[in-house]
Formats: sequence, structure tokens, C-alpha cells
Amino acid sequence: MYKPSAKEQEFFAQLDAQRKAKLEAQHQKHIAETERKRLKELHHMKCPKCGMDLFEVDYKGVKIDECAECEGIWLDAKELDSILGMEKSAAGRLLDFFKKGS
Repeated sequence: MYKPSAKEQEFFAQLDAQRKAKLEAQHQKHIAETERKRLKELHHMKCPKCGMDLFEVDYKGVKIDECAECEGIWLDAKELDSILGMEKSAAGRLLDFFKKGS
């Protein structure tokens, strides 16, 4: 009857450990993706201030989000830049407003 050597046992033990580590990493990635999707579904199109539903409003071709409850206006990435690019004078006033607050 064949008995594996210590080196063979160590080799297969390392392979098994690597396989288990890879499976665990895949499992953790799946858990993280599932949680990210769950949170997105939970918070998608919800007001960050009051939690109520947001609806899209077209402002000169730029889609912005407005809260149905508190009437807050929320901008996604690059929407502020798009709006500021259209309205130079308004951009100056808006930037001045934020500078005063800091």
C-alpha cells in the first residue's frame, strides 16, 4: 500500500488551502455584491434628507432629482457641472454662496 511522503502531503495540503482561500474570497465577493445590490434597491431614488421618493425633472436638458416631500434638489455626478456650464452668471452666484458657508 502506497503512503504519500511528507512533501507530497504538504503539497496537497497547500493546494487544498489555496482552493479554500479562493472559494472564501469568491464567497465574500458574492456577499459584498449582494449587499451592494440590496442597499441600492433600498435607497435608489430616495431623498438623502427625508427618505421619500425622488422624481426626475428636466432642467434645460439635464435630468435632476427632486424630492416629492421636502422639495430638495439632488444632483448626480456631473449634473452640477453641466448646469454650471450652461449658466455662467448663476454659477458665480452659486459658488459664492458655497464659499460664504465655509
